[in-house]
Amino acid sequence: MPSKKRSAGDYIDARCTRCRVVTNHTIIAMVGDQVVRVQCNTCGGMHNYHAPKAERPAGEVKTRAAAAPKASKEAKSALSKAVLLEQAQWQDASRDADPASAIPYRMDAVFKVKNWVNHPTFGFGLVLAVAGNKVEILFQEGKKLLRCQG
Repeated sequence: MPSKKRSAGDYIDARCTRCRVVTNHTIIAMVGDQVVRVQCNTCGGMHNYHAPKAERPAGEVKTRAAAAPKASKEAKSALSKAVLLEQAQWQDASRDADPASAIPYRMDAVFKVKNWVNHPTFGFGLVLAVAGNKVEILFQEGKKLLRCQG
């Protein structure tokens, strides 16, 4: 059964940009057979036509994890290799370290490469590099870039 041809002044369901839901609208403008501008019969707002989205079948729920782009296998592999290298570096460095000799971390302190630091959140760590007012420290959880006195 053919549907009635739409024209300006007809009613149509559309997603209202002001109400943020699908409501009944009046067609204001058309280009050919396409509806382009509508007026919401609920709030009176005029806007471009936004067709209602198709409903999902019951039980199908879109989650953020499903919508997020997946990391490539190469990126995951490179990340896991970096983590493994940091863990190995930590094991080698902390083997003969003395936590009692560690300098308490403070932002206004001056650090040198190979200093041991005791951070209140990250714990015991080894200074790997100092650049300006930043210091890179290797903790058991991984590398952290922290602020220091330059």
